[in-house]
Amino acid sequence: MQGLIVVLGATATGKTSLAINLAQALNAPILSADSRQVYRDFNIGTSKPSLEERQGLPHYLIDIAEPNTSLTLAEYQEQAQQLITEFHNQGITPILVGGTGLYIKSIVSGMKIPKVAPNYELRSQLLGLGQTQCYKILQQVDPQSKIHPNDQFRIIRALEVYYVTGKPLTEQQGQIPPSYPILQIGMISPELETYRKIVSDRITQMLNQGWLEEIRFIQTKYGSDLPLLKTLGYAEMSDYLSGKTNLPTAQDLTITHTLQFAKHQRTWFQAGSNQNINWVNSGEDIKNLLDLIHNRENWQVHSH
Repeated sequence: MQGLIVVLGATATGKTSLAINLAQALNAPILSADSRQVYRDFNIGTSKPSLEERQGLPHYLIDIAEPNTSLTLAEYQEQAQQLITEFHNQGITPILVGGTGLYIKSIVSGMKIPKVAPNYELRSQLLGLGQTQCYKILQQVDPQSKIHPNDQFRIIRALEVYYVTGKPLTEQQGQIPPSYPILQIGMISPELETYRKIVSDRITQMLNQGWLEEIRFIQTKYGSDLPLLKTLGYAEMSDYLSGKTNLPTAQDLTITHTLQFAKHQRTWFQAGSNQNINWVNSGEDIKNLLDLIHNRENWQVHSH
């Protein structure tokens, strides 16, 4: 029976290279689970697999949206599930790789996601009320919600879903786990000082590859107020380009914020609901990983 291999973990832990090695050994396609690699033109700063890496090895769910649009989680899930079904019909087990926890959970757990497109006018009105007031409204319209009062993004999204559909978000959520077997392989993060150096070296490499030129191109094409330019790395480097800071400071801030983000990713993946992950080191021998894959006792199967 065809299934799904998932390679997950924090940023800069070697997920891409491991997935490529596995894909070559298994002759399998790769599906991206990265919430920024789905957008065109955001290449260097998102560590998107290079054209050379993608040559001869099929990659999917990369460059599927314009940066000035918003790809919803439901849209990502729908495209990913459709691809997985198509590969299964061909007798192929694909590899899902990335660090965006919600993307991975939407596939592995079969999250039921309300298909509500972003309503920016409504969001603007809600933001104008202030976070405290929005949280009070959420408590009134969806008392079962467990969203933290400081989580502004999820509060706004929950209210957006409520006002568009007329139903609380918690009533529309749930899970329909896939019937196919799943093997999750998690990348262990290195010890902090080693990890800091890996992140620092990667940022230096990105700059050498033309990251600043990429940002200038994006600013020219889409405008400097593009929301994606306010995400990790792009925000710090944009501040440097606008003269708000110098390059060494921008680099140091990017390192610090990357390590903070990685800690958040580790917390997500190591949560109680993710105990079916097989954790490995980046230097794990490919033979050991193939043995792990071929032992079906390691695979998670949901009964329906």
